[in-house]
Amino acid sequence: MVPTSIPSPSTGTWDVFGFDLRAYALCIMAGIVLAIWLGNRRWLARGGEPGVVADIAVWAVPFGIIGGRLYHVITDNQLYFREGRDPWQALRIWEGGLGIWGAIAMGGLGVWIACRRRGVPFAAMADALAPGILFAQAVGRVGNWFNQELYGRATDLPWGLEIDDPPAGYEPGTTFHPTFLYEALWAVALAFLLLWLDKRYAIGFGRLFALYVAGYTLGRGFWEYLRIDPANEVFGLRVNLWVTGLIFVAAVAYFFWSLRRHPGREDPESLRGFYDQPDPFDDKAKADEDTPITLPDDDEDEAEPKPAEEKAAADEKPADEKPAEKPAEKPAEKPAEKPDEDKPAPATTATPATAAAPAKTTAKTTAAKKSPAKKTTTKSAAAKTTTAAKTTTAAKTTAAKKTAATKTTAAKTTTAKKTPAKKTPAKKADAPAENPATGAPAADSTGTPAGG
Repeated sequence: MVPTSIPSPSTGTWDVFGFDLRAYALCIMAGIVLAIWLGNRRWLARGGEPGVVADIAVWAVPFGIIGGRLYHVITDNQLYFREGRDPWQALRIWEGGLGIWGAIAMGGLGVWIACRRRGVPFAAMADALAPGILFAQAVGRVGNWFNQELYGRATDLPWGLEIDDPPAGYEPGTTFHPTFLYEALWAVALAFLLLWLDKRYAIGFGRLFALYVAGYTLGRGFWEYLRIDPANEVFGLRVNLWVTGLIFVAAVAYFFWSLRRHPGREDPESLRGFYDQPDPFDDKAKADEDTPITLPDDDEDEAEPKPAEEKAAADEKPADEKPAEKPAEKPAEKPAEKPDEDKPAPATTATPATAAAPAKTTAKTTAAKKSPAKKTTTKSAAAKTTTAAKTTTAAKTTAAKKTAATKTTAAKTTTAKKTPAKKTPAKKADAPAENPATGAPAADSTGTPAGG
């Protein structure tokens, strides 16, 4: 036999050890747990840190419940503040009455505060939580079934809802549209659609949350039109219909604005926030770490050996480079002594006079050959003394410049040693060709390589 209607539960409250356990509260709590679980899985998949969603929920859940209740009391104030009504009924949340838009607005404020405290992007967190919020709404609507509320107009459809105490003007046994069931099914279908879209297109920067809001309002406008429970109206339409339309327009506008401003999805590194740093007040985390706990006094004691270590490191660097300085000093001192021993250099001044004679004897040519060799030695000695002077002046500079100067002077002295030994034999053969003209150019030509 096919059922022709949906029966309502006979009761929505159970007595547990003298405490009234309400099905509506259980459904709300179950939806919150489901939203946190799914939101945490999605946050980790995006690159966030574990435990962040639970910390966000500590702020979001109380804000959401308070906001949902405030929205319901404000929009349906005639139920609590008219004549014959008890205003204290507004505080009895367990009896039902939460406005979804107040819960989303105040819950979003709680999420924003928690994200600011932890350095987590608010838009990315909203995208991660969006499908879970829809599943939570679907589970929460089951609580409306236990309370026998939020139903629509009368209908004879096979899924019509039976109400034990129908409103005035309806006969007993009349069935109504289960608008809470429509909303629950719509929320589940939309949640799966968002999960697929996010996996297919990698939506970010709050656009997935905007799609959730736009999609939910699109369906909410339909079943809000079917509801017959008393509500305030503006220009002949229920207040919730006006709010739903405005929120739908705002969500669509934000989606396209964000698509132009921030295409793609957030960088996973930006989702870490402050959770990659140790919490200084977490004793359990400190116990797990291998590093000992340091106190301010210990920091001062440990700070003292650091300058000594830096000095030792600074002393080690010149010690490694001292062998490079010794070869540079020894060659500089030995050539400095040779000019004192070879100071019969007046003979070099006499060589131009002897070379100027027109006689082409072999004795004079050999004397001319020997005199340039002596000049090269004196000039090379003078060059070496200048390099030695450069090294001594460079030694007075900083330690970094001293090492560079010694290396360059060592390289110059080695090249100065090698070049005269290789080039003087070739220039001795060229000397006879220049001597027949004048002797002075022969002396200058031999002196130029020593200067280079």
